[in-house]
Amino acid sequence: MEENKKSGFGENEKEIVFSQAIKAGKRIYYIDVKKNRKDEMYLSITESKKIVSGEGENATISFEKHKIFLYREDFAKFTNSLNEAIKYVVDEQGEYRPNYPAATEEEGESKMNIDIEF
Repeated sequence: MEENKKSGFGENEKEIVFSQAIKAGKRIYYIDVKKNRKDEMYLSITESKKIVSGEGENATISFEKHKIFLYREDFAKFTNSLNEAIKYVVDEQGEYRPNYPAATEEEGESKMNIDIEF
């Protein structure tokens, strides 16, 4: 994971004060903390997916991007809903752990936890 990238910003570009990149197969998720002109911080979450069209020498590569912006006043609601959705999936299908050995009883509860209190 990349952490704590800082960059300057021009008139139309918002200042990035913190950044993390999560590589997940053909997708990369970027979580950026940005500042607007009033120095208020917000999250910019981007999913970037690599798209390959054609084959061999005629192959072209492009990236499909989707963004959401999450503002401070919505953090608690968003976090609560995300936690509920994740818990539902884990309760229904179990935790997805492809690169880890099976959990033992000594390990206790799942290590996947994003509970944040505001």
